[in-house]
Amino acid sequence: MSDSDARIAALETRLADLEAERAVRYTFMRYMALCDVPATMLDGESLDALFTEDAIWEGVGTHYAHTFGRLIGRMQIVAMLSRYLPPTPHFTTNVHFVTSETIRIDGKHATGRWIMMQASGYVDGSAELIGARLVIDFVPSTNGHDWLIAHFRTERLFDAPWSVNPRAALLPPDQELSA
Repeated sequence: MSDSDARIAALETRLADLEAERAVRYTFMRYMALCDVPATMLDGESLDALFTEDAIWEGVGTHYAHTFGRLIGRMQIVAMLSRYLPPTPHFTTNVHFVTSETIRIDGKHATGRWIMMQASGYVDGSAELIGARLVIDFVPSTNGHDWLIAHFRTERLFDAPWSVNPRAALLPPDQELSA
């Protein structure tokens, strides 16, 4: 292999890794957006399209291992998540913020790590902020462009009560209440 061919091959590998990283980030961000309440759905979007058929979703650490346990399979995962999302009355508002991102691509496997802040208002009028560590493994889909969640791990780091107007998320923007 010539020096020029080696450079081209190295650039192709780097480009493939960057494209994979972008696809992983897109899958993760769609997951977060679909778990927000209220959520804006785009045509054809669904949580089940983001997971492999044999995916694992688990809570780790003392709080989340007990709360969520370990679910195996796309159908079990989506059923569990659906218990928290409309039309099921659970949240009045639920917003996810993520930071401290690292994504490592290793051929046909990727691992992403994030710190998540979740601001949740509940139908009973309570509200809380939750900090969690997310570690998620991804694999490429059969189409070769998208990446799917293969193993989702969430660990609660802290929670704190906060005050929220539970009606604010239900009002049109021109009728929002000021704090």
